[in-house]
Amino acid sequence: MASDHPHESRAFPDEPIGPVLSEATRLRLGRQLQALYEPVIDEPLDPRLAELLQQLDDDRGR
Repeated sequence: MASDHPHESRAFPDEPIGPVLSEATRLRLGRQLQALYEPVIDEPLDPRLAELLQQLDDDRGR
């Protein structure tokens, strides 16, 4: 008996699970997200956060 549980493997893994956005919608959404987050990218990173990120990178390299 097949389960309807969303985390189990599907018979056709390449089929989309949920709604599919058209290419035009994906492009429009991408532009809107970029406009929303672009100012944040230019903000300086808190030195403590930068240090923690560096520690994470160093730990991954081991």
